Amino acid sequence: MIDDAVLLTGFPSPLARAVSSEVLRADAGASVFAITRTTAVEEARAYVEALPVEQRKRVQLIEGNAGAIDFGLAGVEFRSLARQVTRIHHCAQVTSVSADRKTCERVNVGGAREALEFATSCAKLDCLVFHSTAHVAGDRHGLVLEEELKAGQSFRSVVEETKGRAEKMMRSRMDRLPIAVVRPATVVGDSRTGEIERFDGPYLLFLLVVTSPSDLALPLPGRGDDPLNLVPIDWVARAAVAIGRDRRARGRTFHLVDPQPLSVRRVFELVARAGGRRAPRGSIPANLAKALLRAPGLDRIVKSPRAFVETLTTPVTYDSRNADELLGSLGVDPCPPLETYVDKLVEYVQERTRERRAIKTPPAEIEDPLV
Repeated sequence: MIDDAVLLTGFPSPLARAVSSEVLRADAGASVFAITRTTAVEEARAYVEALPVEQRKRVQLIEGNAGAIDFGLAGVEFRSLARQVTRIHHCAQVTSVSADRKTCERVNVGGAREALEFATSCAKLDCLVFHSTAHVAGDRHGLVLEEELKAGQSFRSVVEETKGRAEKMMRSRMDRLPIAVVRPATVVGDSRTGEIERFDGPYLLFLLVVTSPSDLALPLPGRGDDPLNLVPIDWVARAAVAIGRDRRARGRTFHLVDPQPLSVRRVFELVARAGGRRAPRGSIPANLAKALLRAPGLDRIVKSPRAFVETLTTPVTYDSRNADELLGSLGVDPCPPLETYVDKLVEYVQERTRERRAIKTPPAEIEDPLV
């Protein structure tokens, strides 16, 4: 049996790091070729140097650009990789809803196109795993099936739109290439450490709680009855790697979600308890919440808070029969309940908040890990 040679784009973004760690952990014979943008080479090297020696020697950094023609590689290097690679995890993506259209087009759409072109050139490809998002459902309400993509939805951001177009490209080539699509719900930090690179999306809720007076009961944005589906990044990586290693995944799409998502209200209560704050009391209309979230300075910490309020007030659930069946047969545990790791998430936010206050400088905007 030929050892796996995994091409990984988007390194060293949090998702790409999590996927590389899982690949190295799950298969002692696997090697990783990590496409790393020029501006992130030093960060990538530092991460690799911190790995155990046995894993470190199985990672090769390749300076390139996932959104450029041939990944920005010379012809000789491109052809050499294509002869070796047996599996691809296309993790390069723009996820920040504040990103401009040009960047989203280049990375989300252009990157997917280049991943397909590379896959076509591979001599012994077993699977191309495309990391999409459940949010390609846009503003849909009700149950969203894994087989569905276009269902008359409107997109709430250019990120959702371009990720949807990229997934459409992938699905159109499933009859010619071994492709599996994974769609995680809203991704939060590592369930073991709480670590996250950028405070965005649901971290607005965390920040509101941990920075509020301890005796203040914050109101909910909206009624709080809708489900808020959160998944930790380490579990997403574990599930995606397992899916990509199984031939039954070819030509299929998988929702990586919490099978029993909590309501917005319950999530808010758990975060408040973990942060030593009072449980939420009452609610304010979603439109008013969006207006309040225009507060000066807030957008320096969490980008596009209004977009997150729209997520909180969209009553959607994700069918996950494909993922449940395959992951269950592979012995991968379901997504851990938020109750089991919310303390880690909140502790990490509290530590970062204390650090920022101690140096008394505004938080540096963290670059979206693109390519």
